[in-house]
Amino acid sequence: MDTLDKMAIDIVEVGPRDGYQGIGPFIPTETKIRLLEQLAAAGLKRIEIGSFVSPSALPQMRDTSEVLAASTRLPGLSPQVLVPSERRGRDAVAAGARQLVFVLSVSEAHNRSNVRRHPLESVAEYERLLAAIPSDITIRLDIATAFDCPFTGRVPEEATLDLLDRLVPLREDAEICLCDTTGRVAPDHVENLFAACMERFPQAAAWAFHGHDTYGLGLANINAAFRQGVRVFDASFGGLGGCPFAPGATGNVATEDVVWMFERMGVATGVDLDALISVARDAAALPGATPGGRVRQALLTRPETCQTGM
Repeated sequence: MDTLDKMAIDIVEVGPRDGYQGIGPFIPTETKIRLLEQLAAAGLKRIEIGSFVSPSALPQMRDTSEVLAASTRLPGLSPQVLVPSERRGRDAVAAGARQLVFVLSVSEAHNRSNVRRHPLESVAEYERLLAAIPSDITIRLDIATAFDCPFTGRVPEEATLDLLDRLVPLREDAEICLCDTTGRVAPDHVENLFAACMERFPQAAAWAFHGHDTYGLGLANINAAFRQGVRVFDASFGGLGGCPFAPGATGNVATEDVVWMFERMGVATGVDLDALISVARDAAALPGATPGGRVRQALLTRPETCQTGM
């Protein structure tokens, strides 16, 4: 592609939510805030700083209000929070959130495991949430199991499209993120589903991709989405993560791997890789963490490549 050098992408750093939620030992709030500050200093401006969920279901997220308050003091940062219901969305807005990520699954089995509802019940929750919050709150839809379900396997493309038929008209300026919850999707499936979605919903404001690297295809899938026209990608520093409600799913694609790939392709990310490697190293060392990715270890083993490899 001749125009790659004129392109840029947005990376949504989801480590402070997706990366932390599966870690057992509670990460001190001050540590979360320090890492958040370092991520912002490395150039990551869109960060999913936590989720408003039941503390009994995800104890690691019980301090999201405090982390959100700290994030609003960081200049240039756009913090977003994940919510699974109208109630939690209203709680987030009351706590000061201006960007909400509403999550629901295409797969009934996964949606019931995750939020204990049929997907259509979650659609109704989303509609009620939109009616309950100010219209200037930014909305993103995370469509979990858009490609594959940990319980039932490959999800038919038409099932994802049918769910979006109900969701897209409710808020056409919402960003829509198709999520590979299990990491089992292959690049051709990513490309085909995004092509089908973009054709069916030309009015959608923006598309994003959230992928896991469970089977080592994370970067390949991101590149497939990029080639289809997606310009927003979720990633997790240190490769932390894994859905507690998707057995066997490991972390998101490591943010440092995503930055490395796109910068080598001549696509701007706005991220300082050296600074990111430093904070990713700290994340990988968190007690109870299961890190992933390749670039961090490669550059820490041969640090001179940080300066010469780009």
